[in-house]
Amino acid sequence: MNWRAFLAEFVGTAALLAGVVGSGIMAERLSPGDVGLQLLQNAIATAAVLVALILALQEASGAHFNPAVTLAARLSGGLSTREALEYTVAQITGAIVGVCLANLMFELPAIEISTKARTGPHLLLAEFVATLGLVGVIHGVVRSGRAHLAAYAVGAYIAGAYYFTSSTSFANPAVTIARTLSDTFAGIAPANAPSFIVVQLLGAIAAVPLLRRIYPNPADETPEG
Repeated sequence: MNWRAFLAEFVGTAALLAGVVGSGIMAERLSPGDVGLQLLQNAIATAAVLVALILALQEASGAHFNPAVTLAARLSGGLSTREALEYTVAQITGAIVGVCLANLMFELPAIEISTKARTGPHLLLAEFVATLGLVGVIHGVVRSGRAHLAAYAVGAYIAGAYYFTSSTSFANPAVTIARTLSDTFAGIAPANAPSFIVVQLLGAIAAVPLLRRIYPNPADETPEG
């Protein structure tokens, strides 16, 4: 096992979830009754945390923090099956720890099962689109020879996707699992999580052949502008 990469994925995903859930709780408390402002605060904080974490940990593990991104990397040949499984374990356990920390920081129970229903075909379509787009942005930046810009591209995409998807862009199975453990602004009811995870993985799978068509020769056809 590559413990350096495992630790980076664990710590990074934990910090990401602390940012997602913690900023959601803070937004609820700062702006009670104003869901639009709460979402804006949550989106900005999440995007900022993502940029910082990717910049800090990209060299150690690639800064996936997301089993869907890891799956795409495995399908693209960037990781072995064993490495992908190790990454996924680190991400899921890190995400759960991150949510527990966020809850505790705001004087809530470490684990509080969410009652927030997120259901409907429109939300599943949104999660498919959000995840396909996220994986597409990451792999597009890397395959075009601009990996050093991945942190900013991902942060910008997630900030936008909070608003252009009806699901507010979970786009991450580990995030989805962990967010069932916080009955706050960012939560999702456990019964709704499995369908989210399925469409997220399908979105990641769909992104791989698409990016291969767009960039058949990685880093050889860097677009200008």
